Amino acid sequence: MTGRLMLLDTASLYFRAYFGVPDSVRAPDGTPVNAVRGLLDFIDRLVKDHRPDHLVACMDADWRPRWRVDLIPTYKAHRVAEEHTGAPDAEEVPDTLAPQVPVIEEVLDAIGIARVGVAEYEADDVIGTFTARARGPVDIVTGDRDLYQLVDDERGVRVLYPLKGVGTLQVTDEAVLREKYGVDGRGYADLALLRGDPSDGLPGVAGIGEKTAAKLLAEFGDLAGIMAAVDDPGAKLTPSQRKRLTEARPYLAVAPKVVRVAGDVPLPEVDTALPDAPRDPAALAGLARRWGLGGSLDRLLTTLTS
Repeated sequence: MTGRLMLLDTASLYFRAYFGVPDSVRAPDGTPVNAVRGLLDFIDRLVKDHRPDHLVACMDADWRPRWRVDLIPTYKAHRVAEEHTGAPDAEEVPDTLAPQVPVIEEVLDAIGIARVGVAEYEADDVIGTFTARARGPVDIVTGDRDLYQLVDDERGVRVLYPLKGVGTLQVTDEAVLREKYGVDGRGYADLALLRGDPSDGLPGVAGIGEKTAAKLLAEFGDLAGIMAAVDDPGAKLTPSQRKRLTEARPYLAVAPKVVRVAGDVPLPEVDTALPDAPRDPAALAGLARRWGLGGSLDRLLTTLTS
């Protein structure tokens, strides 16, 4: 895969579309399609503005993988709507959004936009693996700061973080990360696990906030360096920092595997090239009629064929 690759954190984007587009946007039968049309508008704008050669809609085949929960049981626990045995837990999703997700999948497939989800992995892990394999520059489009850990100026990997829709994006490179967080891409995962993240159920280290975490990483390099300093009586740690980091050892032993995105997901063979014509015109026409996709779909198809 050569040329510019764009990776969509699809769930992040359709959630934003759902909350950003009025639910008065409906299909002919009255079903809300605000997330569907909003996502199509997002993709249209992204392709127009950034002209990727390859595009992949990365999906959450498992939004809360068991292997992460086994390490940190609180991981995303507050977002579980229903627990399942032998299958991914059901995530809390607005009642009028859940039925739109299969429509989004059908429309992307009919257009010919590669859509990849892998059992037992989150979209973040799919994105991490595509990024690791890419030979050209990579644009990751997400509203999830966890993916800042993949930013790498040397490899041309950046995160396009929506500030308002996708018309206003924060182009996140290492300079932005250093200015906002005091770390580069490689340091962001360590910062996140030290700081914690209530939205993901990650407790972090008590008393270690973002600024303190950044200072510790600047002083000692990475998490391993910080923990080596805990064992070194001569290291420049305050007594309270040493005590809190010592008490957090069990959490810090497993947190890196939970917080860091996987880079070795078994990806399927898929054609990631940006389509210049619909893969299944008949199916797409039927979906457009049934769901009233109108101008949103028309604009995207015009952009893809121009």
